[in-house]
Amino acid sequence: MSDDLMKIFYFLLKALAWLAALLFVAAGCMLTYEVLARYLFVAPTIWAAELSQLCLIWGSMIAMPWLLKTGRHISVDAVTERLGSGAKRICHVLAMAFVAVFSAWVAWKGGGIFWDSFVRGRTTGSMLDLPTWVAELAIPVGFSLLLLQALIEVGRPPKGPASEEAVME
Repeated sequence: MSDDLMKIFYFLLKALAWLAALLFVAAGCMLTYEVLARYLFVAPTIWAAELSQLCLIWGSMIAMPWLLKTGRHISVDAVTERLGSGAKRICHVLAMAFVAVFSAWVAWKGGGIFWDSFVRGRTTGSMLDLPTWVAELAIPVGFSLLLLQALIEVGRPPKGPASEEAVME
């Protein structure tokens, strides 16, 4: 990828990470409101639980590539931290290749599930009766972006446990 394309992609990842953070805050606010409305005023909502689930699903999926880029994803490095730089590099490439293959598979299968729901007009069956594809679309979008970032990571050196790149400016 060219430098300009990489800058655009990384800007997109950072913007999506911020959006994910806002979605998590929104989910917390909606659930807090629901608890207060339900138990203090005996007036539960029909929307808070379902919309907060959407926020959590989309937030988790769109944050994945930024977390991988910055080394903030969960990793077990008890063994790899004891290896030499060459062995660390091999482990890193193998791990990123696995993430890329897995992400491609999930994006493909998730895309099929999304498309089937979209075409059939499936809904959640809840009081809001939202289309199910709204939540399902998060899977192919998030895993496609994760696939791209994993492929980029193959060409980059492994990150340590506390990558300085992770600070959100």
